[in-house]
Amino acid sequence: MSSIKIPVAKPYIDNADREMVVSVLQSDFLSGGPYLEKFEKDFADFLNSRFACAVSSGTAGLHLAVKALDIGDGDEVITSPFSFIASSNCLLYEGARPVFVDIEETTFNINPKKIEGAITKKTKAILVVHIFGQTAQMDEILTIAKKHRLKIIEDACESVGASFKGKMAGTFGNAGVFAFYPNKQMTTGEGGMIVSNSKKLLELAKSLRNQGRNNGDNWLESKILGYNYRLDEMSAALGISQLKKLDWIIKERRKVADMYYNELSDIPWITTPSIGKDRTHTWFVYVVRICNGKRDLAVEKLAKNGIETRNYLPVIHLQPFMRKMFGYKEGDFPIAEKISKETLALPMFVGLASKDIKYICDKLKKV
Repeated sequence: MSSIKIPVAKPYIDNADREMVVSVLQSDFLSGGPYLEKFEKDFADFLNSRFACAVSSGTAGLHLAVKALDIGDGDEVITSPFSFIASSNCLLYEGARPVFVDIEETTFNINPKKIEGAITKKTKAILVVHIFGQTAQMDEILTIAKKHRLKIIEDACESVGASFKGKMAGTFGNAGVFAFYPNKQMTTGEGGMIVSNSKKLLELAKSLRNQGRNNGDNWLESKILGYNYRLDEMSAALGISQLKKLDWIIKERRKVADMYYNELSDIPWITTPSIGKDRTHTWFVYVVRICNGKRDLAVEKLAKNGIETRNYLPVIHLQPFMRKMFGYKEGDFPIAEKISKETLALPMFVGLASKDIKYICDKLKKV
């Protein structure tokens, strides 16, 4: 077993981040204070969105977006089967049904050409997942949504800072949701954000995140059923500091992606990531396809050499509880299933040295 240990992800934290968190501990507010409001404003400004609502996680943000858009029992929402499970769970929480359509084989995003065939009288929205750091084909999706009067939720949890035709991920639909888990491009530890140009939607989301209370109301009076999805001041302070250097973080992650491409692009049984037309990529993960049938062997061999990887992602519809609930089976979404069996996330983080990337790639080539 090699002594070299290269994690698949780790956050970039500097002294400015630490000082911001310590400043909260030296203040009178650990929750519901000025840093929360500043983080929301700064994040909305970064995306050129009107309003933002910070929450305890990306999953919480997705749930509140579904709730705030009145998606519930009997409704159907079209979405991708190639995603983290939260993008479907948030629909099930409210009694809505995820209706999957297959993905683009090049970018792994939802295939717009397959959406209209899945629309029924029960369809209420499209939940678009911007996967791995780049957006879906939003102009086609917006055209379909307008034609059929469907709402759009953007799961941009993996794609902060990515854009399509110059417009930021998360700002196309009725609501966009971001996540700041430690493996993301920027982090608040745990945490998430909802953005929207609708003041009404964001005010409702802010009430829902705080047990159904409204700003200025009696602290113990809840007007509606709500949740404890609040973000604390320490997390908000870290978010403010991280956001200031997000452009630099993304540039550094792009350098890592470029180094991987230079090492792996000429290997016939490895397919490096593709960036779709009119899209930018912010590299939540660097996911290659192992096309020789030895993806799982690659995970095992790399681990023995001190390199952590992930088989990103298992398809949602073949998760055990999804099979049981809806009767999904192998072959329902063949492209997503094919991609799922081949994809491998390699280490991706700021500070990953060129010698480490060469080491990772050399070990991968020997599989």
